[in-house]
Amino acid sequence: MPRRTRLRKVVEPPRFKGYRPYGVNSKRRESIELLYEEYEAIKLADYDLMNHKEAAEIMGISRPTFARIYEAARRKIAQALVETKNIKTVYGNALWIKIGLYVTNVTLVLTFLKQ
Repeated sequence: MPRRTRLRKVVEPPRFKGYRPYGVNSKRRESIELLYEEYEAIKLADYDLMNHKEAAEIMGISRPTFARIYEAARRKIAQALVETKNIKTVYGNALWIKIGLYVTNVTLVLTFLKQ
């Protein structure tokens, strides 16, 4: 029997429901489902420029699990771009945490790392 999937901490859910390719009749096209935790992994690693270890600690998962989530997200986004598919965000295994706690923890971690 496989282990139960732990909830992944997400600071803020995506502010969009999805994306569509511009200039393509996309109403009949398939959609790629991007999970909230995959969006969070892309945001932390590529937008916030965190390394995998720091991002994994914020999400409350191991570094290898973060790497798998990040890789899945990148593959989905690449597939959507190349095959001109819609991207739809779906809930997945996410647990929202308060932004105030997130900012405080990140500030402490970054301050500690700089010294």
